[in-house]
Amino acid sequence: MANFTAADIKILREQTGAGMLDVKKALDEADGDHGKAAEILRVKGQKGVTKREGRTTSNGLVAAKAEDGVGTLVEVLCETDFVAKSEVFIALAEQILDQAIAVGAADADELLKSTLGDGRTVQELVDQSNAVIGEKIEVKRVARVEGERVAAYLHKTSPDLPAQIGVLVAIAGGDDQVARDIAMHAAALPPTALTRDDIPAETVENERRVAEATAREEGKPEAALSRIVEGRVNGFFKDNVLIEQAFARDQKKTVGQVLKDAKAEAQAFARFRVGS
Repeated sequence: MANFTAADIKILREQTGAGMLDVKKALDEADGDHGKAAEILRVKGQKGVTKREGRTTSNGLVAAKAEDGVGTLVEVLCETDFVAKSEVFIALAEQILDQAIAVGAADADELLKSTLGDGRTVQELVDQSNAVIGEKIEVKRVARVEGERVAAYLHKTSPDLPAQIGVLVAIAGGDDQVARDIAMHAAALPPTALTRDDIPAETVENERRVAEATAREEGKPEAALSRIVEGRVNGFFKDNVLIEQAFARDQKKTVGQVLKDAKAEAQAFARFRVGS
């Protein structure tokens, strides 16, 4: 029988994050050699990753931090809500967020290729976590927002789960409360663009075509078509453009008016909802 102690098992578990039984088996196979046992666990973990590649990740969480005019938002996915609310998964997501902040990552590929302090890449960390947790784990999206003042807001859609919606909002002028209010608004009433100019021209043109076809189908008079179409396209903007949306806390004002009253201007935003 291999020569190792309970302390050896504890050390290797802390180093690899693997389960106790897996660690004991690896130490047995490696005849008590820590280095060989760690390699065995890593190989087994990689095999497990391959088996899990085809699985669907529809649960998970979003994590965000904003400081000194920079905000970072990450979406980390898993297979089940049971794992999503586990301490191990939440700690993993926080480690991934901290790394995104440290390297200034603006997208998932950049983050996954970055190297942690222990020499592993984030992708290797995720792969090893797949083996430990037993589910497919995926870093889906990363956003980085910069501005004069940046607020981060996280929202739980269920009290027993971690945050499922995350928003970053950057503004110039105003104060922290205004920035947070706008972030909370964007969590509740999801915009797709900051301004009209940020919506692709082909999207607007398609909305215009649909509006005209719908008006004709409804039998609207030819003379009124232009006005009706413009009205419906403006309605599309009011639904999708952040600064034109009716403010969630006061529907009589637009977000743009709230910002103007606070002597502020929206600079950028990012919004993730788990799985969407």
